Amino acid sequence: MKKSLLALAALGTFAGVAHAQSSVTLYGIIDEGFNINTNAGGKHLYNLSSGELQGSRFGLRGTEDLGGGLKALFVLENGFDVNTGKLGQGGLMFGRQAYVGLSGQFGTVTLGRQYDSVVDYVGPLEAGDQWGGYIAAHPGDIDNFNNAYRTNNTVKFTSANYNGLTFGGTYSFGGIAGNFTENQIWSLGVGYNNGPLALGGGYLNARTPAASGGLFNNGGTIATNTPATALAAANYAVASPVYVGFSSANTYQVFGLGGAYTFGAATVGLTYSNIRFGNLGKTFASPYAGQSATFQNAEINFKYQLTPALLVGAAYDYTRGTEINGASRAQYHQGAVGVDYFLSKRTDVYLTGVYQHALGETLNAAGDTVDATAAINNLTGSSNQNQFTARVGIRHKF
Repeated sequence: MKKSLLALAALGTFAGVAHAQSSVTLYGIIDEGFNINTNAGGKHLYNLSSGELQGSRFGLRGTEDLGGGLKALFVLENGFDVNTGKLGQGGLMFGRQAYVGLSGQFGTVTLGRQYDSVVDYVGPLEAGDQWGGYIAAHPGDIDNFNNAYRTNNTVKFTSANYNGLTFGGTYSFGGIAGNFTENQIWSLGVGYNNGPLALGGGYLNARTPAASGGLFNNGGTIATNTPATALAAANYAVASPVYVGFSSANTYQVFGLGGAYTFGAATVGLTYSNIRFGNLGKTFASPYAGQSATFQNAEINFKYQLTPALLVGAAYDYTRGTEINGASRAQYHQGAVGVDYFLSKRTDVYLTGVYQHALGETLNAAGDTVDATAAINNLTGSSNQNQFTARVGIRHKF
């Protein structure tokens, strides 16, 4: 009898182990196309480029059911250039995402390299994250809506979905010997998506963003055709002339809001962001050391599903810079249009065009006042106030 009971207990143990379910999925995106840039530092540029509509990538994601509603999970996601095969995000093996965590009935806690709350809750409402790609993002992706920068050493909480309402936050451990707040990053966000209405709000705060290991300098997204001289400027990873002169700030913060409403086949969206570079001149000499600069950005976007396979979109974006010591405010007017045709659920072809016009004055990498020039996101900046780029591409998901 005792032997029978022991056998049943052993069988029960093995049955419990067998009941625990786990899965690992290999996934990815290959996005490749042909670009035309009318003014890349004063010259026309025609080239192939990788990952415009979405960054080319492959990754592994997995879950394990631990019982009682608790799951373990992980994501390892790599970015790469289709044309050369080289790693993206500054050569990092898993530069897009790399994290592990636990998920339960109240939400998910993860640890590793991750996206901040502005990216999660507001970014999906801008045109660049929908049909426009990175060239349709706000100038220089100054508000990080298009995920130019990721956060290392991050603890992240994402709530469960409460009838369309979600919220969360991140905290990225910075710190060097004698300075706990160096490179520290934190963010908060909230979103609502129910029926035709989608809303999102987020806040991001990064200390010493241009320092080694800071938000701007930890494997961000940099255009493959950006001149080496720009990358060697005082603040590596900030190649955009829109705000390279302000990235010496001790604190970078973004407050963003967005909303979209769908009626029938059409969707109209709005986003707003306030970007502040506080206490300029910490990491390099600047005549404006100690001052702060504020940029404001507003976008209206529209998309229409002509057929289940054909989507068209249009957007207008306006960025207004700060006035420092009498210099006129830099302004950037940007328009974008796009067409996306799905050959299947996993493969589509697309055409995107973006035009930008700049006005006023801004700061260069040395902190000098210069005329603002057009600078479409992630492309080599224009030599004058105007820039136009067009792309035709193909994207395949697996």
